[in-house]
Amino acid sequence: MAVPSSAQLEEVDGQAPGGGSKPPGASALKTILRKPSVIFSLAFLLIVTGMAVFAPWVTQLSGWGPLQFDESAVDSSTGGLPLGPWGGISADHWFGVEPQNGRDIFARIVYGARVSMLIAICATALTMLIGVTLGMLAGFAGGWVDAVISRLMDFLMAFPALIFMIAVLSAVPQGNRPLLLVLVLSLFSWPQTARVVRGQAMSITNREFVEAARASGAGRMTLVFKEVLPNLSGTVIVMATLAVPTFIATEAGLSFLGVGVIPPTPSWGQMIAQAVPWYASHPLFFAVPGIFLFLTVFSFTILGDNLQKVWASGGRS
Repeated sequence: MAVPSSAQLEEVDGQAPGGGSKPPGASALKTILRKPSVIFSLAFLLIVTGMAVFAPWVTQLSGWGPLQFDESAVDSSTGGLPLGPWGGISADHWFGVEPQNGRDIFARIVYGARVSMLIAICATALTMLIGVTLGMLAGFAGGWVDAVISRLMDFLMAFPALIFMIAVLSAVPQGNRPLLLVLVLSLFSWPQTARVVRGQAMSITNREFVEAARASGAGRMTLVFKEVLPNLSGTVIVMATLAVPTFIATEAGLSFLGVGVIPPTPSWGQMIAQAVPWYASHPLFFAVPGIFLFLTVFSFTILGDNLQKVWASGGRS
């Protein structure tokens, strides 16, 4: 999973006057919001998120569902190639239709956004939950607890994750694939989060404001939830923002290989795989899902990079 470098994370963990991490100020946020790349990224992500959340209503605009066949849009005499220019683009099919079956590409792009975003967000949430919890436990408790969790992290990070994912996903029933995708993505991603959180927690627990709270009689849970955890918020937000595009790309790659989301459920990776035989004669089938996948990953990455810079600056514009 993509996470900031150790040098960047040291900068992200800037210290506020009270001793903790300083959240970004309004002026710093306004500064990055004036950047064209950030404006484009946010606008595109809002569009994709809106498509995913309101998919049934969005597809009503074109009048086609993701699984509907339009036999009138393909020419059976030529092996099912789309009728009309540019892959069958028309008033009825805004992005054209898929060859052979005539399914509307726009509807499948919309529902593919829902599948990709749902899997990526759920995997990110589970990864952050496990990683932050175990990282905090290892960094704050220390001793044998830290040793056990650290060795588990080392084992999972050294394990051939991609081979394991392909083997497991190939062996399960089709209906369980989305849930299993979330579980296996989280299983091999939480160690990176936990390792970063562990290091940050160990650093924060030795600072003066934590020592003062401990000397005043604050319990361990109070120290964790009121002193240590709030000061990790910047690091966790940056990691989560960068984890989402990683999971989107991974899900697309697994679906491209045929072990992710199973047809006819729409997935951008699966659509790219189905378009491979037609990329030379009808590149639009390949280009449309590829462009949406690229721009979504790119937009999340740009947003995460700029958020990292805001926290690294300590909230200064």
